[in-house]
Amino acid sequence: MIELTKLNNQKIVINSDLIEYVEATPDTTISLTTGNKFVVRESVDELVDKVIGFRQKFNLYLQKKKEDNE
Repeated sequence: MIELTKLNNQKIVINSDLIEYVEATPDTTISLTTGNKFVVRESVDELVDKVIGFRQKFNLYLQKKKEDNE
């Protein structure tokens, strides 16, 4: 899950696994596999960085959980 900011400054949290594609038109528009679309303040590069950061954190969590179970 990543936190983003809509154009009206409302914070939203979306499941990054549901992102189908992202457009910069010039605002960043996120299209989800559910058909929902969101326009956010973050740039495409910032969005990509947030997704990468989330996945890295998630993978570290899984690795730690695995090590704790060994």
